[in-house]
Amino acid sequence: MAVSVPILAVVVSLHLIAFVLAVGAERRRSTAHVEPDEYDERTFCVYGSDASTVYGLAAFALLLVSQTVLNGVTRCLCFGKGLVTNCSTTCAIFFFIFSWITFVGAEACLLAGSARNAYHTKYRGIFGTDNLSCATLRKGVFAAGAALTLLSLVASIVYYWAHSKADTGGWEKHRNEGVGLATSNFNHQQAGGEFGKA
Repeated sequence: MAVSVPILAVVVSLHLIAFVLAVGAERRRSTAHVEPDEYDERTFCVYGSDASTVYGLAAFALLLVSQTVLNGVTRCLCFGKGLVTNCSTTCAIFFFIFSWITFVGAEACLLAGSARNAYHTKYRGIFGTDNLSCATLRKGVFAAGAALTLLSLVASIVYYWAHSKADTGGWEKHRNEGVGLATSNFNHQQAGGEFGKA
């Protein structure tokens, strides 16, 4: 199986867009500050934009689609017709596992970051209480998701390339055996015919 440029373009594009969205999510994390309520003696948290949650979920979805496309084309390495046993097969297996590890890590960071960023606390206590803080997402969660998305991209490209080199489609491995057998039978028939004439 040869490397398909359209499939490669789709996988790379989806990963890169997911990376950009994850970086955007990190930069647009929701911020909050404590303000007193004008009607009673309680305080509440005022939060900024929730754009980070939307970016994180969009990156999560794009990464999921990219992984689905790649594993659909390669049949998840397990359900193909056959791979030639060589260095490309070993490389394909290693990067298949590595791409799944980085994919799961990136998805976990993006989903957890989006969920935490969407969580808003409202009232925190009586006005004047010290050490009040509003719940916000810790810095670096979406950045970790972005980094793992890039690693997943590299692993996916190498896995797809190695799988394409090792994939036989179940035919190429036995091609020469069939040709040799047919030639051998043909030669025997010719020799038998010549002996019959003699």
